[in-house]
Amino acid sequence: MEVEGVGIGSDGASNGPAAGGGGGSALIFLGTGCSSALPNARCLIEPSDPPCRVCSQSLLLPPDANPNYRCNTSLLIDYCPDNTKHSYILIDVGKTFREQVLRWFTLYKIPHVDSIILTHEHADAVLGLDDIRAIQPYSSTNDIDPTPIYLSQHAMDSIAEKFPYLVRKKLKEGQEVRRVAQLDWKIIEENCEKSFVASGLQFFPLPVMHGEDYVCLGFLFGEKYKVAYISDVSRFIPSTEQVISKKGVWQLDLLILDTLYKVINLLATPDGIFCIEGYQ
Repeated sequence: MEVEGVGIGSDGASNGPAAGGGGGSALIFLGTGCSSALPNARCLIEPSDPPCRVCSQSLLLPPDANPNYRCNTSLLIDYCPDNTKHSYILIDVGKTFREQVLRWFTLYKIPHVDSIILTHEHADAVLGLDDIRAIQPYSSTNDIDPTPIYLSQHAMDSIAEKFPYLVRKKLKEGQEVRRVAQLDWKIIEENCEKSFVASGLQFFPLPVMHGEDYVCLGFLFGEKYKVAYISDVSRFIPSTEQVISKKGVWQLDLLILDTLYKVINLLATPDGIFCIEGYQ
């Protein structure tokens, strides 16, 4: 189990992921927990006998050294292709986003977010969107450049109902200006062959099943090294399995996988066939 905040740097990132810590790209795990995060509140307010080992242990160590104190699943890509200019790409903005900013943005000196990508529109992926305004430049009249946000049409329709004030561009007659996050909504397709570019980095959507009635997106990215980031997956669909398998177009260097409940699948990699089994 990864400790949140651990960075995986590319060549040249010897000082780790930080705005002022040298060149090279890096990945920062802002969250690796489930929808309700860890520790589970009920485990703490009504502990079992004996107590849950995971949740009780989460109170014994500080969060930055604690594998059992985890926020909603989220990844920050510190993209620095020329070893000078850093672009920060955020995947998912869940219920615990503010805590992630206080804990990890301050530690790694992340000054802003350049673009946002959403895997789906469930609470653990989008309910922090209102807090994006806290990391944008201050303007009482919302006169700032909006942050581009990439999402499926289904996610867009849902978010328009959850956060109409973040989507609506024109004020109603007599409505006062209130400071809200400024976002530039960009629709992407749920198709492995339909790539898009966020802050200079190319991404390929990787649709997967999130339960048998819902499609969630993972993403493949990377230039020198290919990374597949797939969260909330219960089953791979053939097109995505083909892309990330040994016979696919790309040979993966890193697969980041977060499974929903129990998932069992055969995955072909450069080193052979592996049976992936996991639990939420």
